[in-house]
Formats: sequence, structure tokens, C-alpha cells
Amino acid sequence: MTSVAIVTGASSGIGAATARRLAAEGFHVLAAARRTDRLAGLVKEIEAAGGTATAVACDVTSDESVAELAAAAQAAPGPVTLLVNNAGGARGLDPVESGAIGDWQWMYDVNVLGTLRATQALLPALEASGAGTIVIVSSTAGFTVYEGGGGYAAAKHAQTAIAGTLRLELCGRPVRVIEIDPGMVRTDEFGLVRFGGNADKAAATYAGVSEPLVAEDVADCIAWCATRPHHVNVDRLVVRPLAQAAQHKVHRVGQ
Repeated sequence: MTSVAIVTGASSGIGAATARRLAAEGFHVLAAARRTDRLAGLVKEIEAAGGTATAVACDVTSDESVAELAAAAQAAPGPVTLLVNNAGGARGLDPVESGAIGDWQWMYDVNVLGTLRATQALLPALEASGAGTIVIVSSTAGFTVYEGGGGYAAAKHAQTAIAGTLRLELCGRPVRVIEIDPGMVRTDEFGLVRFGGNADKAAATYAGVSEPLVAEDVADCIAWCATRPHHVNVDRLVVRPLAQAAQHKVHRVGQ
């Protein structure tokens, strides 16, 4: 039977790229996100390329919505062997002393509690498959802080803690836990969401960097980890563009 992969936050960016890549790898993909119009287009694209996918409306900040995702997984055309916890994002670049509580709360709910909700809801199916994999898409902010990034780094540190704890707690059970930590990735929406739709501020993040990572680079990493033999657990994969040696060290042409 066809293995089923669930990707949260699949309507754009890394999530959409991951859904396409996993479908190309032979998975039936449950593409989950809030924006069903975008998911419909994604499913058509996957099917036109010869893959199979199902769009599932899902808001990872809602217990009820995630429960509906789990129900959709039960009706999927095969065992659920892969969950990619990708839904997340950043809001603001304010220092801790003036950071908006609402922004911090949103980042925690989407990145951390969203991962928790989806993992709890899908873990029984993943374990029942006998060869389950949980991927948590965190960030290099999950282990390195930077000025203005306190809220986002706190949320991503928490995701890293979930990944490490899960790996300990699931030891001896047929579910592996993989953490993917991308550095600078240029996508259509991440910066716009972070800066409240300000395109100039979003673009400035990548100024002088001719080749930042793109969504397909991260999707490639996710697919590679998820398709290793099941006894191989890639605990943590850190991926940055060549121009980024560290959070604070980026080569920018002309600067």
C-alpha cells in the first residue's frame, strides 16, 4: 500500500515544496493548512506531475481542527508513516523589552503548540504503521539566539526541546524523530509575515545574498532524511546557505 505523509503548513513555502517532493518520492500526501484555495492548486499541481495528494483544511492552533486532520488520516489510502510538522512562522523583530505579547503568543501557539497538537493526534497512526517518522522543522534559531529574535528563538528552542524529549520517550517504539534546522531561507511569505506585510523590510533580510536557501532546498533535506532506511535516525540536520557561516556572520556582496 502507498505510504501516507502529512505536511502541515503546506499552502506555501517550505510546506508546499515538501508536499511536492514527497509526492514525487511516492507518498500520498495529506497537504494540511488553513488556506484551502492554495491547497487545491497544490493538489492539482502534484497530480499533474503524476503524484497523489489530498487537501485537508487544518489550523494547528485549534484542537478541533487537528482532530479533523487525524480523522482524515484514518481515511487515507494507506498507512501514515510520516508527519512533517512544518507549520510555523515569525512575527516582529523587536527587542525583548518592547516585544508585543500577542506576537510572542502567536509564535508559541503556531510553532510549539501546533507541533504538539499534530504530534499527539497523529502519533497513534504513526506507531501503528510500524515505521513512523516525525519531522520537526525548527530553525538555527532553535539553538542560537540573536538580537530582535527573542520570541522566535524562544519558540524554536521549544520545538528543539520537543524533538529531543520525544526521541527519548519513543526509544524502543517504531517511530523516529528528526529535527531540521534551516538557516537563511528565502520564501514568498516568511519575511512578509514577520514584518507585517512590509515588502521592503522582508527583502532587506536577503540584501547582498545572491543565493540564500530556497524552499526546495529544505524540502530536499526533509525528503532525504525521511527516506533513509528506518533504522537510520538523522537526529538533527542543520542547513544554511554557503553565504551564512553563522546567525551573525553573513557574506553580503557590496556591503
